[in-house]
Parts: sequence; structure tokens; C-alpha cells
Amino acid sequence: MTDGGPSAGLHGEEREKATARRAELAARHLRRRGDRPATSARGVHHVALISSDVERTIDFYQGVLEFPLTEMFENRDYGGSTHFFFDIGNGNALAFFDLPGLDLGGYAEVLGGLHHLAISVEPERWAHLRTKLDAAGIPYQHVDGSSLYFLDPDGARLELISDPLGEMYGSAVF
Repeated sequence: MTDGGPSAGLHGEEREKATARRAELAARHLRRRGDRPATSARGVHHVALISSDVERTIDFYQGVLEFPLTEMFENRDYGGSTHFFFDIGNGNALAFFDLPGLDLGGYAEVLGGLHHLAISVEPERWAHLRTKLDAAGIPYQHVDGSSLYFLDPDGARLELISDPLGEMYGSAVF
């Protein structure tokens, strides 16, 4: 993983082409808040990830990150599998499945896959959770003053961001 700093990514002419393409797409598709249609969605019901060990996942998300476990039941799609949920605030849930008997291998970043899950926390809570990551020996990258990137027990990349919901690095994102 890189920290996304100046040495990461495209350089020179390739970067200029990417910048021009982004500007062209924004000019065609991006609308100001007052000019956008209302969304058809109500919000994120839950994001579901895969867990290789239910108890280890609970220990990490509830114990280290302080996201309360809210429900557990059998996965309707795979007998014997546990579907379990954590409260990540504002009526949003982070869910997991274990899939006993399937050998899925380790986490891999692939097209269409999860790059990272960014979860907003208050600045004071962010500082508190950073000390818990330190105490648990969990390595992280501290980026741009407000983001901590780290891996969960199964290798999914998480970001704790102290920016308010709807903002990123001082700019409104919706």
C-alpha cells in the first residue's frame, strides 16, 4: 500500500491526460447541489464483508474500534453461515458473513472489489481509536492529518476519517 502521496500514481503526460479526462467528465456529469436531481436511495442499509473468524471479527470491530455488535443470525443464502452486524452510526451498519467450508483465500484488491471503507468518527474519538490501534499493535498509515488507513483481520482496508460526514479534506462531497 502507498500513502497516496506525490510519488504514487501517474506522472507527466499520463497524469495530465487523466486530469483532462476528469475535468471533461466533471463538466459533462457533475451538477451543483441545487441543480442535481434528488437521489432515488434512502442511504446505505449495510455494507457486507466476509469474515474468516466470527469471534476474531467481533473482537476487532467491537473491541478495538468500538462498533457495537447489534445482531447475529444464520445467513439465508448459505446454511451454517453467520450474518452479523455492527453499528457504525447514523443508522448505518457494517455486516459480515462467515462462509464455513469455503476456501476463499486472502483478501485481494480487484476491479469491482473493495478498495477501502471510510468511516467518519468525531476528532476526539479518532484520537482515542488511534491509541487503541497503537495498543493493539495494528499498523496504520496516517494521511493528510485526518485519515488512518489500516487492515482488518481479514485484510480489508479501512479508513477512519475525522472529517465530518459529507466533507473530505475541507470540501463538500455531497
